[in-house]
Amino acid sequence: MDEADRQLLRRSRVRLVKELQVAELWDALLSCELFTADMIEAIQHAGTRRDQARQLVIELETRGRQALPLFISCLEDTGQHTLASFLRASRQEQNPEALRPLPLTPFVLGPVGFQPEKPTAVASQAALGNLSPVVLGPEELCPAKLRPEVLRPVESSSGGFRDVCAQDGVRGNADLAYVLNAEPCGHCLVINNVNFSSASGLSARNGSNIDCEKLRRRFCSLHFAVEVKSDLTAKEMLLALVELAQRDHSALDCCVVIILSHGCQASHLQFPGAVYGTDGYPVPVERVVNIFNGTSCPSLGGKPKLFFIQACGGEQKDHGFEVASACPEDRPSGHNLEPDATPFQGGLRTSEDQVDAVSSLPTPSDILVSYSTFPGFVSWRDPKSGSWYVETLDHILGQWAPTEDLQSLLLRVANAVSERGIYKQIPGCFNFLRKKLFFKT
Repeated sequence: MDEADRQLLRRSRVRLVKELQVAELWDALLSCELFTADMIEAIQHAGTRRDQARQLVIELETRGRQALPLFISCLEDTGQHTLASFLRASRQEQNPEALRPLPLTPFVLGPVGFQPEKPTAVASQAALGNLSPVVLGPEELCPAKLRPEVLRPVESSSGGFRDVCAQDGVRGNADLAYVLNAEPCGHCLVINNVNFSSASGLSARNGSNIDCEKLRRRFCSLHFAVEVKSDLTAKEMLLALVELAQRDHSALDCCVVIILSHGCQASHLQFPGAVYGTDGYPVPVERVVNIFNGTSCPSLGGKPKLFFIQACGGEQKDHGFEVASACPEDRPSGHNLEPDATPFQGGLRTSEDQVDAVSSLPTPSDILVSYSTFPGFVSWRDPKSGSWYVETLDHILGQWAPTEDLQSLLLRVANAVSERGIYKQIPGCFNFLRKKLFFKT
Protein backbone atom coordinates (compact mmCIF):
# COMPACT_ATOMS: atom_id res chain seq x y z
CA MET A 1 0.00 0.00 0.00
CA ASP A 2 1.47 3.39 -0.98
CA GLU A 3 1.80 6.28 1.44
CA ALA A 4 -1.19 8.18 0.02
CA ASP A 5 -3.50 5.24 0.75
CA ARG A 6 -2.08 4.89 4.25
CA GLN A 7 -2.71 8.57 4.95
CA LEU A 8 -6.28 8.22 3.68
CA LEU A 9 -6.90 5.30 6.05
CA ARG A 10 -5.43 7.21 9.00
CA ARG A 11 -7.59 10.25 8.28
CA SER A 12 -10.67 8.06 7.89
CA ARG A 13 -10.02 5.69 10.82
CA VAL A 14 -12.52 7.24 13.23
CA ARG A 15 -15.31 7.11 10.67
CA LEU A 16 -14.41 3.56 9.68
CA VAL A 17 -14.36 2.35 13.27
CA LYS A 18 -17.77 3.90 13.89
CA GLU A 19 -19.52 2.69 10.74
CA LEU A 20 -17.66 -0.44 9.63
CA GLN A 21 -19.74 -3.62 9.91
CA VAL A 22 -16.89 -6.06 10.41
CA ALA A 23 -19.02 -9.19 10.88
CA GLU A 24 -20.17 -9.06 7.26
CA LEU A 25 -16.64 -8.73 5.91
CA TRP A 26 -14.91 -11.97 6.91
CA ASP A 27 -15.92 -14.13 3.92
CA ALA A 28 -15.35 -11.27 1.48
CA LEU A 29 -11.87 -10.59 2.87
CA LEU A 30 -10.98 -14.26 2.56
CA SER A 31 -12.35 -14.62 -0.96
CA CYS A 32 -10.30 -11.67 -2.26
CA GLU A 33 -7.21 -12.99 -0.40
CA LEU A 34 -6.73 -9.66 1.34
CA PHE A 35 -6.08 -11.37 4.69
CA THR A 36 -5.19 -14.92 5.63
CA ALA A 37 -7.46 -17.01 7.83
CA ASP A 38 -5.01 -16.61 10.72
CA MET A 39 -5.00 -12.83 10.39
CA ILE A 40 -8.79 -12.69 10.32
CA GLU A 41 -8.97 -14.90 13.40
CA ALA A 42 -6.59 -12.56 15.22
CA ILE A 43 -8.75 -9.56 14.29
CA GLN A 44 -11.89 -11.39 15.45
CA HIS A 45 -10.33 -11.89 18.88
CA ALA A 46 -9.31 -8.23 19.23
CA GLY A 47 -12.29 -7.53 21.52
CA THR A 48 -15.42 -5.50 20.88
CA ARG A 49 -16.74 -4.64 17.44
CA ARG A 50 -14.93 -1.31 17.58
CA ASP A 51 -11.70 -2.99 18.61
CA GLN A 52 -12.04 -5.42 15.70
CA ALA A 53 -12.69 -2.58 13.25
CA ARG A 54 -9.74 -0.60 14.58
CA GLN A 55 -7.42 -3.61 14.32
CA LEU A 56 -8.68 -4.40 10.80
CA VAL A 57 -7.85 -0.88 9.63
CA ILE A 58 -4.40 -1.05 11.24
CA GLU A 59 -3.67 -4.40 9.54
CA LEU A 60 -4.94 -3.06 6.23
CA GLU A 61 -2.17 -0.44 6.18
CA THR A 62 0.42 -3.22 6.07
CA ARG A 63 -0.96 -4.98 2.99
CA GLY A 64 0.08 -4.55 -0.64
CA ARG A 65 -0.55 -1.81 -3.16
CA GLN A 66 -3.94 -3.21 -4.16
CA ALA A 67 -5.17 -3.56 -0.58
CA LEU A 68 -7.29 -0.42 -0.49
CA PRO A 69 -9.06 -1.01 -3.86
CA LEU A 70 -9.78 -4.61 -2.82
CA PHE A 71 -11.06 -3.44 0.55
CA ILE A 72 -13.38 -0.94 -1.12
CA SER A 73 -14.70 -3.76 -3.35
CA CYS A 74 -15.31 -5.90 -0.25
CA LEU A 75 -17.29 -3.05 1.31
CA GLU A 76 -19.46 -2.85 -1.79
CA ASP A 77 -19.94 -6.63 -1.89
CA THR A 78 -21.18 -6.59 1.72
CA GLY A 79 -23.60 -3.70 1.21
CA GLN A 80 -21.51 -1.01 2.95
CA HIS A 81 -21.91 1.39 0.06
CA THR A 82 -21.63 4.61 2.08
CA LEU A 83 -18.15 3.77 3.35
CA ALA A 84 -17.09 2.43 -0.05
CA SER A 85 -18.20 5.63 -1.81
CA PHE A 86 -16.50 7.77 0.82
CA LEU A 87 -13.15 5.97 0.46
CA ARG A 88 -13.35 5.85 -3.33
CA ALA A 89 -14.13 9.58 -3.61
CA SER A 90 -11.42 10.50 -1.10
CA ARG A 91 -8.90 8.38 -2.98
CA GLN A 92 -9.71 10.09 -6.26
CA GLU A 93 -9.40 13.53 -4.66
CA GLN A 94 -5.86 12.82 -3.47
CA ASN A 95 -4.74 11.22 -6.77
CA PRO A 96 -1.20 12.57 -7.25
CA GLU A 97 -1.59 12.50 -11.03
CA ALA A 98 -3.97 15.43 -10.76
CA LEU A 99 -1.31 17.48 -8.95
CA ARG A 100 1.56 16.83 -11.40
CA PRO A 101 2.77 20.16 -12.93
CA LEU A 102 2.88 20.71 -16.66
CA PRO A 103 6.20 20.00 -18.45
CA LEU A 104 8.37 23.13 -18.65
CA THR A 105 10.39 24.40 -21.57
CA PRO A 106 14.07 25.35 -21.19
CA PHE A 107 13.13 29.01 -21.60
CA VAL A 108 11.74 29.38 -18.10
CA LEU A 109 14.97 28.28 -16.42
CA GLY A 110 16.77 31.48 -17.35
CA PRO A 111 17.14 34.59 -15.14
CA VAL A 112 13.86 36.25 -14.17
CA GLY A 113 14.39 39.33 -16.28
CA PHE A 114 15.81 37.48 -19.30
CA GLN A 115 13.96 38.02 -22.56
CA PRO A 116 15.19 36.47 -25.87
CA GLU A 117 15.53 38.84 -28.80
CA LYS A 118 13.45 36.59 -31.02
CA PRO A 119 10.92 34.03 -29.87
CA THR A 120 11.60 30.59 -31.24
CA ALA A 121 9.14 28.21 -32.80
CA VAL A 122 9.31 25.99 -29.70
CA ALA A 123 8.45 28.87 -27.38
CA SER A 124 6.15 31.22 -29.30
CA GLN A 125 4.66 34.25 -27.57
CA ALA A 126 1.26 32.57 -27.48
CA ALA A 127 2.73 29.45 -25.91
CA LEU A 128 4.57 31.52 -23.34
CA GLY A 129 1.35 33.29 -22.49
CA ASN A 130 -0.32 29.96 -21.80
CA LEU A 131 2.54 28.69 -19.68
CA SER A 132 3.36 31.77 -17.65
CA PRO A 133 0.82 31.21 -14.84
CA VAL A 134 2.17 27.69 -14.30
CA VAL A 135 5.86 28.46 -14.68
CA LEU A 136 6.26 31.82 -13.01
CA GLY A 137 3.63 31.63 -10.27
CA PRO A 138 4.72 29.82 -7.09
CA GLU A 139 1.06 29.73 -6.04
CA GLU A 140 0.26 27.50 -9.00
CA LEU A 141 3.31 25.25 -8.51
CA CYS A 142 2.37 24.75 -4.83
CA PRO A 143 -1.42 24.38 -4.55
CA ALA A 144 -3.02 25.63 -1.38
CA LYS A 145 -3.76 22.18 -0.03
CA LEU A 146 -0.07 21.22 -0.37
CA ARG A 147 1.43 24.36 1.18
CA PRO A 148 3.52 23.93 4.34
CA GLU A 149 1.17 26.00 6.47
CA VAL A 150 -1.44 23.21 6.53
CA LEU A 151 0.92 21.37 8.86
CA ARG A 152 0.47 23.94 11.63
CA PRO A 153 -1.02 22.55 14.84
CA VAL A 154 -4.79 22.55 15.01
CA GLU A 155 -6.57 23.41 18.25
CA SER A 156 -7.85 20.36 20.11
CA SER A 157 -11.35 21.79 20.01
CA SER A 158 -11.40 21.54 16.22
CA GLY A 159 -11.68 17.78 16.21
CA GLY A 160 -9.84 17.72 12.87
CA PHE A 161 -8.41 14.67 11.16
CA ARG A 162 -4.84 15.57 12.20
CA ASP A 163 -5.83 15.61 15.87
CA VAL A 164 -7.58 12.26 15.54
CA CYS A 165 -4.61 10.66 13.79
CA ALA A 166 -2.15 11.97 16.39
CA GLN A 167 -4.31 10.70 19.25
CA ASP A 168 -4.74 7.32 17.55
CA GLY A 169 -0.97 7.05 17.25
CA VAL A 170 -0.52 7.70 20.97
CA ARG A 171 -3.42 5.43 21.96
CA GLY A 172 -1.82 2.43 20.27
CA ASN A 173 1.61 3.02 21.84
CA ALA A 174 1.91 1.24 25.20
CA ASP A 175 4.90 3.43 26.11
CA LEU A 176 2.79 6.58 25.83
CA ALA A 177 -0.74 5.46 26.79
CA TYR A 178 -2.25 3.01 29.25
CA VAL A 179 -3.63 -0.15 27.67
CA LEU A 180 -7.34 -0.53 28.41
CA ASN A 181 -8.25 -3.72 26.56
CA ALA A 182 -9.84 -5.78 29.34
CA GLU A 183 -13.58 -6.43 29.33
CA PRO A 184 -14.68 -4.93 31.61
CA CYS A 185 -11.86 -2.37 31.86
CA GLY A 186 -12.18 -2.37 35.63
CA HIS A 187 -14.40 -1.73 38.61
CA CYS A 188 -16.14 1.60 39.17
CA LEU A 189 -17.52 2.30 42.65
CA VAL A 190 -19.96 5.20 43.07
CA ILE A 191 -20.66 6.33 46.64
CA ASN A 192 -23.75 8.55 46.58
CA ASN A 193 -24.54 10.21 49.91
CA VAL A 194 -27.87 12.02 49.76
CA ASN A 195 -29.59 11.80 53.15
CA PHE A 196 -27.66 12.70 56.30
CA SER A 197 -28.52 12.05 59.91
CA SER A 198 -30.15 14.87 61.85
CA ALA A 199 -27.26 14.81 64.31
CA SER A 200 -24.82 15.61 61.49
CA GLY A 201 -26.40 19.00 60.83
CA LEU A 202 -26.01 18.36 57.08
CA SER A 203 -28.85 18.92 54.64
CA ALA A 204 -30.09 16.41 52.07
CA ARG A 205 -28.21 16.65 48.77
CA ASN A 206 -31.18 16.97 46.43
CA GLY A 207 -30.20 16.32 42.82
CA SER A 208 -27.38 13.93 43.68
CA ASN A 209 -29.39 10.92 42.46
CA ILE A 210 -29.45 12.58 39.03
CA ASP A 211 -25.65 12.83 39.13
CA CYS A 212 -25.35 9.23 40.25
CA GLU A 213 -27.50 7.86 37.44
CA LYS A 214 -25.66 9.90 34.81
CA LEU A 215 -22.30 8.60 35.96
CA ARG A 216 -23.55 5.02 36.30
CA ARG A 217 -24.70 5.01 32.69
CA ARG A 218 -21.63 6.83 31.42
CA PHE A 219 -19.06 4.52 32.98
CA CYS A 220 -21.07 1.46 31.94
CA SER A 221 -20.77 2.76 28.38
CA LEU A 222 -17.01 3.12 28.94
CA HIS A 223 -16.83 -0.62 29.71
CA PHE A 224 -16.59 -0.46 33.52
CA ALA A 225 -18.40 -2.74 35.94
CA VAL A 226 -20.26 -0.09 37.94
CA GLU A 227 -21.44 -0.58 41.52
CA VAL A 228 -23.46 2.07 43.39
CA LYS A 229 -23.59 2.36 47.19
CA SER A 230 -25.87 4.98 48.71
CA ASP A 231 -26.02 6.81 52.05
CA LEU A 232 -22.95 5.35 53.75
CA THR A 233 -21.56 6.45 57.08
CA ALA A 234 -17.88 7.33 57.25
CA LYS A 235 -17.06 3.85 58.54
CA GLU A 236 -19.16 2.20 55.83
CA MET A 237 -17.42 4.30 53.17
CA LEU A 238 -14.02 3.12 54.34
CA LEU A 239 -15.16 -0.51 54.50
CA ALA A 240 -16.53 -0.31 50.94
CA LEU A 241 -13.28 1.22 49.67
CA VAL A 242 -11.10 -1.33 51.46
CA GLU A 243 -13.25 -4.18 50.11
CA LEU A 244 -12.81 -2.84 46.58
CA ALA A 245 -9.03 -2.46 47.02
CA GLN A 246 -8.70 -6.03 48.31
CA ARG A 247 -10.28 -7.56 45.20
CA ASP A 248 -8.10 -9.20 42.58
CA HIS A 249 -7.65 -6.65 39.78
CA SER A 250 -5.03 -8.69 37.94
CA ALA A 251 -7.20 -9.26 34.86
CA LEU A 252 -8.40 -5.64 34.79
CA ASP A 253 -6.75 -2.48 33.48
CA CYS A 254 -8.12 0.36 35.61
CA CYS A 255 -10.13 1.32 38.69
CA VAL A 256 -12.51 4.26 39.25
CA VAL A 257 -13.90 5.66 42.51
CA ILE A 258 -16.59 8.36 42.45
CA ILE A 259 -17.76 10.07 45.65
CA LEU A 260 -20.81 12.35 45.71
CA SER A 261 -21.24 13.96 49.11
CA HIS A 262 -20.87 17.05 51.26
CA GLY A 263 -17.26 18.07 51.74
CA CYS A 264 -14.98 20.34 53.72
CA GLN A 265 -11.41 21.47 54.13
CA ALA A 266 -9.19 19.08 56.06
CA SER A 267 -5.65 18.86 57.35
CA HIS A 268 -3.56 17.02 54.79
CA LEU A 269 -0.09 16.27 53.53
CA GLN A 270 -0.95 14.94 50.09
CA PHE A 271 -4.46 15.40 48.71
CA PRO A 272 -6.62 18.22 50.12
CA GLY A 273 -10.20 18.01 51.28
CA ALA A 274 -12.52 15.52 52.95
CA VAL A 275 -15.92 14.00 52.16
CA TYR A 276 -18.64 13.31 54.68
CA GLY A 277 -20.36 10.12 55.64
CA THR A 278 -24.07 10.35 56.38
CA ASP A 279 -23.26 10.36 60.10
CA GLY A 280 -21.42 13.67 59.74
CA TYR A 281 -17.89 12.31 60.14
CA PRO A 282 -15.37 13.34 57.44
CA VAL A 283 -13.18 10.96 55.47
CA PRO A 284 -10.02 12.67 54.14
CA VAL A 285 -9.54 12.35 50.39
CA GLU A 286 -5.89 11.39 50.90
CA ARG A 287 -7.04 8.45 53.06
CA VAL A 288 -9.38 7.35 50.28
CA VAL A 289 -6.56 7.47 47.75
CA ASN A 290 -4.01 5.70 49.95
CA ILE A 291 -6.31 2.71 50.36
CA PHE A 292 -5.40 1.93 46.74
CA ASN A 293 -1.63 2.39 46.96
CA GLY A 294 0.80 -0.31 45.95
CA THR A 295 0.95 -1.86 49.42
CA SER A 296 -2.80 -2.05 50.02
CA CYS A 297 -3.77 -2.96 46.47
CA PRO A 298 -0.85 -4.70 44.67
CA SER A 299 -3.03 -6.03 41.82
CA LEU A 300 -3.55 -2.42 40.65
CA GLY A 301 0.19 -1.68 40.57
CA GLY A 302 1.13 0.17 37.38
CA LYS A 303 -2.54 0.61 36.45
CA PRO A 304 -4.47 3.89 36.48
CA LYS A 305 -6.57 4.62 39.57
CA LEU A 306 -9.04 7.47 39.01
CA PHE A 307 -10.94 9.37 41.70
CA PHE A 308 -13.75 11.83 40.96
CA ILE A 309 -14.87 13.94 43.94
CA GLN A 310 -18.12 15.93 43.77
CA ALA A 311 -18.03 17.80 47.07
CA CYS A 312 -17.19 21.25 48.35
CA GLY A 313 -13.61 22.05 49.17
CA GLY A 314 -14.67 24.70 51.69
CA GLU A 315 -17.11 27.55 52.32
CA GLN A 316 -15.67 30.32 50.17
CA LYS A 317 -17.94 31.57 47.40
CA ASP A 318 -16.08 32.71 44.31
CA HIS A 319 -17.66 35.83 42.79
CA GLY A 320 -15.23 35.69 39.89
CA PHE A 321 -14.20 38.75 37.88
CA GLU A 322 -15.55 40.45 34.79
CA VAL A 323 -14.29 39.39 31.35
CA ALA A 324 -15.15 40.90 28.01
CA SER A 325 -16.62 37.67 26.63
CA ALA A 326 -19.17 37.16 29.44
CA CYS A 327 -22.56 36.38 27.92
CA PRO A 328 -25.98 37.00 29.51
CA GLU A 329 -26.89 33.33 29.13
CA ASP A 330 -23.85 32.42 31.24
CA ARG A 331 -25.33 34.30 34.20
CA PRO A 332 -28.33 32.39 35.56
CA SER A 333 -29.93 33.69 38.72
CA GLY A 334 -28.49 30.91 40.88
CA HIS A 335 -31.15 31.37 43.57
CA ASN A 336 -31.98 27.64 43.52
CA LEU A 337 -28.40 26.40 43.78
CA GLU A 338 -27.11 24.51 46.81
CA PRO A 339 -23.50 24.17 48.00
CA ASP A 340 -21.92 20.93 49.20
CA ALA A 341 -19.95 22.77 51.88
CA THR A 342 -19.53 22.52 55.64
CA PRO A 343 -17.19 24.43 57.97
CA PHE A 344 -13.56 23.41 58.24
CA GLN A 345 -13.13 20.91 61.07
CA GLY A 346 -9.43 20.18 60.98
CA GLY A 347 -8.38 22.13 64.05
CA LEU A 348 -5.61 24.71 64.16
CA ARG A 349 -3.40 24.99 61.11
CA THR A 350 0.32 25.59 61.17
CA SER A 351 2.63 26.97 58.51
CA GLU A 352 3.34 23.40 57.46
CA ASP A 353 -0.35 22.51 57.03
CA GLN A 354 -2.20 24.90 54.74
CA VAL A 355 -5.57 23.77 53.42
CA ASP A 356 -5.15 25.26 49.97
CA ALA A 357 -1.54 24.32 49.33
CA VAL A 358 0.23 20.98 49.40
CA SER A 359 3.06 21.12 51.91
CA SER A 360 4.76 17.99 50.61
CA LEU A 361 3.94 15.96 47.53
CA PRO A 362 4.16 12.18 47.60
CA THR A 363 5.51 10.03 44.83
CA PRO A 364 2.50 7.87 44.02
CA SER A 365 2.15 6.76 40.44
CA ASP A 366 -0.85 6.05 38.24
CA ILE A 367 -3.24 8.16 40.34
CA LEU A 368 -5.50 11.00 39.26
CA VAL A 369 -7.85 12.82 41.63
CA SER A 370 -10.37 15.11 39.94
CA TYR A 371 -12.05 17.66 42.22
CA SER A 372 -15.28 19.44 41.37
CA THR A 373 -13.88 22.68 42.77
CA PHE A 374 -10.72 24.43 43.93
CA PRO A 375 -9.67 23.65 47.54
CA GLY A 376 -11.45 25.94 49.98
CA PHE A 377 -14.32 26.83 47.64
CA VAL A 378 -17.95 25.87 47.25
CA SER A 379 -19.13 23.32 44.66
CA TRP A 380 -22.58 24.11 43.26
CA ARG A 381 -25.43 21.67 42.76
CA ASP A 382 -28.87 22.27 41.23
CA PRO A 383 -31.60 20.18 42.97
CA LYS A 384 -33.35 19.65 39.64
CA SER A 385 -30.48 18.97 37.24
CA GLY A 386 -27.61 17.86 39.47
CA SER A 387 -24.19 19.37 40.07
CA TRP A 388 -22.41 21.57 37.55
CA TYR A 389 -19.34 19.37 37.64
CA VAL A 390 -21.05 16.01 37.09
CA GLU A 391 -23.42 17.35 34.44
CA THR A 392 -20.48 18.79 32.49
CA LEU A 393 -18.24 15.76 33.03
CA ASP A 394 -20.95 13.44 31.71
CA HIS A 395 -21.50 15.62 28.64
CA ILE A 396 -17.78 15.94 27.83
CA LEU A 397 -17.18 12.19 28.22
CA GLY A 398 -20.11 11.45 25.93
CA GLN A 399 -18.89 13.80 23.21
CA TRP A 400 -15.09 13.55 23.36
CA ALA A 401 -14.04 10.32 25.10
CA PRO A 402 -13.80 8.40 21.78
CA THR A 403 -11.04 10.73 20.54
CA GLU A 404 -9.33 12.51 23.46
CA ASP A 405 -7.28 11.51 26.49
CA LEU A 406 -8.48 12.03 30.06
CA GLN A 407 -6.39 15.12 30.78
CA SER A 408 -7.75 16.87 27.67
CA LEU A 409 -11.28 15.90 28.72
CA LEU A 410 -10.81 17.38 32.19
CA LEU A 411 -9.51 20.63 30.69
CA ARG A 412 -12.73 20.85 28.71
CA VAL A 413 -14.71 20.23 31.90
CA ALA A 414 -12.82 22.95 33.79
CA ASN A 415 -13.36 25.46 31.01
CA ALA A 416 -17.08 24.73 30.66
CA VAL A 417 -17.82 24.81 34.41
CA SER A 418 -15.82 28.03 34.88
CA GLU A 419 -18.19 29.85 32.52
CA ARG A 420 -21.35 29.06 34.48
CA GLY A 421 -23.36 31.02 37.01
CA ILE A 422 -23.11 34.23 39.01
CA TYR A 423 -20.98 32.53 41.64
CA LYS A 424 -18.05 30.83 39.94
CA GLN A 425 -16.50 27.38 40.23
CA ILE A 426 -13.52 25.71 38.59
CA PRO A 427 -12.68 22.01 38.80
CA GLY A 428 -9.10 20.82 38.95
CA CYS A 429 -7.07 17.68 39.46
CA PHE A 430 -3.97 16.19 41.03
CA ASN A 431 -2.46 14.15 38.23
CA PHE A 432 0.14 11.49 38.96
CA LEU A 433 -0.52 9.41 35.86
CA ARG A 434 2.58 8.34 33.96
CA LYS A 435 0.91 8.07 30.56
CA LYS A 436 -2.05 9.35 28.64
CA LEU A 437 -5.32 7.59 29.34
CA PHE A 438 -7.89 6.93 26.63
CA PHE A 439 -11.15 5.38 27.72
CA LYS A 440 -12.40 2.31 25.89
CA THR A 441 -15.41 3.39 23.82
